[in-house]
Amino acid sequence: MWNQIYDPFNTIWISAIVAALPIVFFILALTIFKMKGHIAAMLSTLFAALVALLVYSMPIGRVVGSSVHGIFTGVYPVAAIVVGAIFLYKLSVKTGKFEIIKSSIVSLSVDKRIQVLLIAYCFGAFLEGAAGFGAPVAITAVILVGLGFEPVKAAGLCLVANIAGGSYGAMGIPVITPATLTELDPLLVAAKTAQIVPIVSFLVAFLLVFVVDGLKGIKETLPAILVCGGSFSLVQYFTLTTLGAALVDILSALISLAVLAIFLRYWKPVEKPKVKGVFMAWLPFILLTVIVIGFTYIKWNAAINLQIMGIHERVMKIPPVVNSPTPITAMFSVPLISTTTAIITAATLTILIYRIKVETIKESAKETFSELMLPILTICSVLAFAYICNYSGISSTLGLAFASTGSIFPLFSPLLGWIGVFLTGSVVNSGSLFAPLQTITATQIGIDPASMVASNVVGGDMAKMISPQSVAVAAAAVGIVGRENEVFKFTIKYSVILLVFVGILNLIIN
Repeated sequence: MWNQIYDPFNTIWISAIVAALPIVFFILALTIFKMKGHIAAMLSTLFAALVALLVYSMPIGRVVGSSVHGIFTGVYPVAAIVVGAIFLYKLSVKTGKFEIIKSSIVSLSVDKRIQVLLIAYCFGAFLEGAAGFGAPVAITAVILVGLGFEPVKAAGLCLVANIAGGSYGAMGIPVITPATLTELDPLLVAAKTAQIVPIVSFLVAFLLVFVVDGLKGIKETLPAILVCGGSFSLVQYFTLTTLGAALVDILSALISLAVLAIFLRYWKPVEKPKVKGVFMAWLPFILLTVIVIGFTYIKWNAAINLQIMGIHERVMKIPPVVNSPTPITAMFSVPLISTTTAIITAATLTILIYRIKVETIKESAKETFSELMLPILTICSVLAFAYICNYSGISSTLGLAFASTGSIFPLFSPLLGWIGVFLTGSVVNSGSLFAPLQTITATQIGIDPASMVASNVVGGDMAKMISPQSVAVAAAAVGIVGRENEVFKFTIKYSVILLVFVGILNLIIN
């Protein structure tokens, strides 16, 4: 048994500065040295391993074991859910059903202010929940440009709109991953984000119309904004507090789209597409929603469990991080009933119902794995980095130092998530980096750790619109490569304003 060390230099802030070096290196690698995400993550993992070995005297077997645990977690559930979600989306595209989905939304209104709500806000959130990883911004921005929006504005609007669903992309992984990493209940963390995100989502509906047409636009479309933003936020809140994060984007978007479509039928006449064709186009995602909800009520906890050799119950947490010495478990668990199996079931039913050809299935699978290889490598590397920091005590050192800020820490807590997403482009990776730190700091100052993990998720969401990766995807989608600085200039002010708002709200709540 190896006991963690939290203050190797006997002065907590000196120890914290040294503990922060791997994170600082990660920042420099991404910003100054402009390394690829997976390269920066792998080198940062090696740096963290060296700090754990040389400064914290962590045995090499424990270092290797913790990194393996992180990699396994990156593969399942994170990568498994992402691959499944993208594959289902690819099937929808390959069969032509996705074009029907798009046209069913575009046909609801010719008013650009309403189109922004339908496409960037609702449809973008739906895509975020179903696929994530840049797909929502890229697809919705292209649609807006096709409808006559100026490219920079289209990209910027879709980046801002992505806040509504960005905290829960790809079936709730941004919440599930940090909750799992810190051994918190994902439903509890999701419920804590519900204290802030629905409020922000409601305001974003107004913000989008304001950007398109100012206060005049808000005044003229106020009923539609209230219906759209209100229904989205309410469904978001109730889903987060009852079902969790996995389905929140899909349910919020679908219900908001349906409610707004019904409202527009009476508020302003529109041409409706054929119901049968639209239903069949949406069927894969309807199946996914129903199956995931059904699986949440199946009380079958059978799972494949594997102890991580070299680390399971061989590292001891000690006071003041815990009340009494506690061995850390390191179990890799694959439940037989999960979000991943729900996606697989939905994809299988889609293949059978649509009678999709084997060639199409192979092509969709090939594209999915090809596009996700580097993102998965980055995820696994970041989680290996995070697990080394967690098991070695590096995160605890930083948490003890941050605890000295006392009761005002909730004000700055979202900033950590914001920085993490700006650097990595991913709320998942940001949570992996900083969730242990948030948990330890919260415990030290006597507030709910789940609240601070949630604030990391929320703060990170505010940075998605300015992360270099997101901006690059949006610029490429609308054909303005080389003008990323214009998109960044468009979004940065909204990102900072919303971050400050979230920080103040988090301080008031906690």
